[in-house]
Amino acid sequence: MKRDLTVDDLVMAGIALAAGLLAAFLLRMLMRWLAKHAERTRWSGDDLIVDALRSVVPWAAVLGGTAAAAAALPLTRTLQRTVNQTLSVLLIFAVTLAVARGVAGLMRTVTQSRPGVAGSATIFVNISRILVLAIGFLVVLQTLGVSIAPLLTALGVGGLAVALALQDTLANLFAGIHILASKTVQPGDYIRLSSGEEGYVEDINWRQTTVRNLANNLVVIPNGELAKTNMTNFMRPEERLTILVQVGVAYDSDLDQVERVTNEVIAEVMTEVEGAVPDHEPIIRFHTFGDSRIGFTVILGVGEFSDQYRIKHEFIKRLHRRYRREGIRIPAPARTVALQQAAMAIPQQRGPEEATEAVSLRLD
Repeated sequence: MKRDLTVDDLVMAGIALAAGLLAAFLLRMLMRWLAKHAERTRWSGDDLIVDALRSVVPWAAVLGGTAAAAAALPLTRTLQRTVNQTLSVLLIFAVTLAVARGVAGLMRTVTQSRPGVAGSATIFVNISRILVLAIGFLVVLQTLGVSIAPLLTALGVGGLAVALALQDTLANLFAGIHILASKTVQPGDYIRLSSGEEGYVEDINWRQTTVRNLANNLVVIPNGELAKTNMTNFMRPEERLTILVQVGVAYDSDLDQVERVTNEVIAEVMTEVEGAVPDHEPIIRFHTFGDSRIGFTVILGVGEFSDQYRIKHEFIKRLHRRYRREGIRIPAPARTVALQQAAMAIPQQRGPEEATEAVSLRLD
């Protein structure tokens, strides 16, 4: 100590610390009030700013009060320097966490608000958060007087060894970035792989892509495998798609009547069933003289991939009901089986040393 500690020093330090705590409490209440008002605005940027500030401003007030209390005490120069460095590190740590949260939230908001960008993919959010935390760590080292130049050199040399040891992980990381940057797959798309897996893309992170199939199960696919396989994306270039329904009617049907009735059923389904596309022009094409029927294809428009099952279900039910009312037959395949009389030979053993003699029986 530079001088003896007095009661006045303790009182001043206590007042400074109490002022810091009171300021932290008041600032926290202010941040809550600002957060409520920010939720009412259309711009989402103010929510991110308030959310980042509410995690750092109260701590900054507490640390400021602590620094003022330490300054009021007669501490030695070495101890004072240690206290200041500790408080600076804590402040940098709080600011780094707040900036990382704000940048991650900004990245998430930007990607979700722009069509064709990475949706809710966490890979960009995680990368941005890691970069901010790494910068904050380097600033903390610099504040503590640790030279970061040798550390960066060591990281550069060691990075090569780490890259060799983590080839698969890095391959998945860069494959995920390539998939998102090329905009071939985005979260929310319905995809089908050549290996048979299909479903909605839930998320693309640094290692794997999570797909939710129609059975509500999650399928985890490494990004490297996803980048190498053949894939069909049913959401691009647009979500709307067409489905084919095969129908057949009897040979004695009036095809003009069949076409008219089918068009009426299509119009009914397109306007009443959820997920259908009312402005889609219905298409009916006769194409086959089958064994027992004349086959044709009905082309329907659906809003997105999973809607096709509901639309097919309703279309087949209503078409079958309408055909029965109009007397239009949908014949079942007929097969004629002919049974022909034949002779069957039954071997008969007469003795151990005698030859086997065949006895013929006639089936009448």
